[in-house]
Amino acid sequence: MTDDQTPVLPPAPDVDVATTTETIGPELASGRPGADRRTRGGRMAVVVALALVAVIGGAALFGAGFLLGGEQARTPGTPDSREALFAPFWDAFDAITGRFVGKADEKTLVEGAIKGMFEAIGDPFSGYLTSEEYKSSISGITGSFEGIGAVMMTRGDIGDASCDRAGPTCHVVVVRTLSDAPATRAGLRADDRLVAIDDVPIDGMTIAETIERVRGPRGTTVRLSILRDEAETLELAIVRETIQTEVVSSQRLADGSVGYIRLDGFSSSAADDFHDQLKALVDDGVTSIVFDLRGDPGGFVDAAEKIASEFISSGPIFWEAFADGTETPHQAIPGGVATDPAIKVLVLVDGGSASAAEIVAAALQDSGRARLVGAQTFGKGTIQQWQTLTDDTGGFRLSVAKWLTPDKRWIHEQGLTPDVPVEVPAAAASDVVLDRALELLGAAES
Repeated sequence: MTDDQTPVLPPAPDVDVATTTETIGPELASGRPGADRRTRGGRMAVVVALALVAVIGGAALFGAGFLLGGEQARTPGTPDSREALFAPFWDAFDAITGRFVGKADEKTLVEGAIKGMFEAIGDPFSGYLTSEEYKSSISGITGSFEGIGAVMMTRGDIGDASCDRAGPTCHVVVVRTLSDAPATRAGLRADDRLVAIDDVPIDGMTIAETIERVRGPRGTTVRLSILRDEAETLELAIVRETIQTEVVSSQRLADGSVGYIRLDGFSSSAADDFHDQLKALVDDGVTSIVFDLRGDPGGFVDAAEKIASEFISSGPIFWEAFADGTETPHQAIPGGVATDPAIKVLVLVDGGSASAAEIVAAALQDSGRARLVGAQTFGKGTIQQWQTLTDDTGGFRLSVAKWLTPDKRWIHEQGLTPDVPVEVPAAAASDVVLDRALELLGAAES
């Protein structure tokens, strides 16, 4: 996720994410043994459920999709079958609210209890978010946000494995900076490790908490302390701006015979923009396509399906596997503009290619439609459901499914292995991965 990409809760006036709503599950705040289980004035609590392939534990918006459900009624309270199970919780809650000598805000206690449940399941990609954290985790994907314009993720000491909270073996690193963004102009670079924000060390912070501190109103300044090349510590003062994201860019290379198209994220408008620019390249008569997914953290899952379908005419794009053992295929959508096998396709990937980017890259690799060129991808193979909670209690993300490649490979924590590995020298004078792709296509950039 970019440092400032902010998904917005339904009540916010500037939200353009949710079009349908869903009511799910019992309310934690009201039910208890012996408590009144009537609905509050017959009110229906409205929430938004969002299914997201995301690396929020390891990228604050390494995402791949939002799917919205319909409405259904809910009955607040503890179900009869779970009264005994919840009795210790209510004993503790009543003790704190009734006998604690200090101040105890009931809403804060409930939020803490919800957060504790998600921490107890031990999944870095599931978790509770406050209202502000929830908003901060989804909004920028819709096209604009206020911040510095940097994509960040958590990275563990063991390879590129993601981790939950910053610490001695878990680091927040820059994946890339957006073109002409404040972060780029200030000199922030890929692989810079974030150490502190406004002189506050980030140790112990989740990626969402880190992102929240980096973001802020346009015109304000944030000071980042970074470690570069494991040796040099730098202080960068960056003035935040409103960042407009343009996730698709394209051009013709090699005297016009090769079409180059880059995708920086699977936003709500990405699939349409990608279709238009890819069609323009094909209509111009390019015979080869270089599809650049390097540093792409993902986004909407329907965008991933549509974009992969531009190259694949039939068969599954990916499979969704659920806890009950069922597996659902997501099939290619007819009408792709580059499905003709006469058009050669190469896909550029690296350790920053994650989630939706991996769905697309895997679909093209498994189908034999394209070869992958570059480095091992991130390795994010689970799907999260995002849901707001009632009474401005925030929301949560929960891993509810796995996604599998068309050949039913699960690439979680492994990533995709490129067909043509390319090692990038530390001080490369040119884009060696793109150069290698052009070489494989028998073309040369002039």
